[in-house]
Amino acid sequence: AQIVFYNVGEAILHCPPRLFFKHRGMEKRFEGLSPVLGTLIAERISGVDSVAHALAFCQTIETASQCEVPERARYLRTILAELERLYNHLHYLGHLCHTTTLKVGEAQGKLLAEQCKQLNGVFTGSRFLRGLLKPGGLRRDLDLRALSARLRILEPQVADYMAALENTNSHLDRLITTGYLSHQAAFDQGATGPIKRASGIQHDLRCDHPYAAYDRLQMEIPVRAEGDAHARSQIRMEEIRNSLALLFNALQSMPEGPVDAEIRWPSGGEGLGWCEGPRGSIYYCVHFDTTGKLARVKV
Repeated sequence: AQIVFYNVGEAILHCPPRLFFKHRGMEKRFEGLSPVLGTLIAERISGVDSVAHALAFCQTIETASQCEVPERARYLRTILAELERLYNHLHYLGHLCHTTTLKVGEAQGKLLAEQCKQLNGVFTGSRFLRGLLKPGGLRRDLDLRALSARLRILEPQVADYMAALENTNSHLDRLITTGYLSHQAAFDQGATGPIKRASGIQHDLRCDHPYAAYDRLQMEIPVRAEGDAHARSQIRMEEIRNSLALLFNALQSMPEGPVDAEIRWPSGGEGLGWCEGPRGSIYYCVHFDTTGKLARVKV
């Protein structure tokens, strides 16, 4: 893809996108695989949304096979999804500082994102939370008893960082009124995730169509009406606060029990699954052949 800018100073006059079709053959790669191997492919469709893609895919299999995921696995899936959201949004804020030439803010944001990834590695064995999900639950149980304490140490650092960004005029001057996306344009063009919510559309699959343990946990969906780059950064900041609150709540209320349910692969069936990833809604549709292998996977 290529985007050409015509600008005078910092004012962009025209911005014609040249969005060419990029084909990686990922959907074709699913065909003929078992659902377990299909999960590994789903994890690698998007490097920063591994949990979200794997979770949406696993839910298609569970829907088609009428599998009931154990309660502990539901909570663990929610925790993993919010850990993924946490490092994604912090990296976004750091990269946003790069675009506004706020070098210290960029370094701080990306350092906080790195600390979150290191926590992922310590508690799950994978910085990007891969190799954990499978149809029916999780591949193995996780010992997260010390995670709350580690997040409590990180929480004030994140709060101070976000407060500093909101009090840096040179940063805000480049965000406020920039990249305006109206409510109607966001709706017409199918905007999703934080971009949609920053343009006044309050929609989040975690609340509107709950999955995992989201229907057991209280959460708020932030929304802004301004539709500019500043509103989009504010949405992510609020989601960071909400993710931390969700993590503390889920870790405290998570039950004991199994993390994997027995599952029988359907023959000739189909299923639909979804997940609210850090960047927006993700949907999977799966069709099985008569042997229980994946005949078609649409992302």
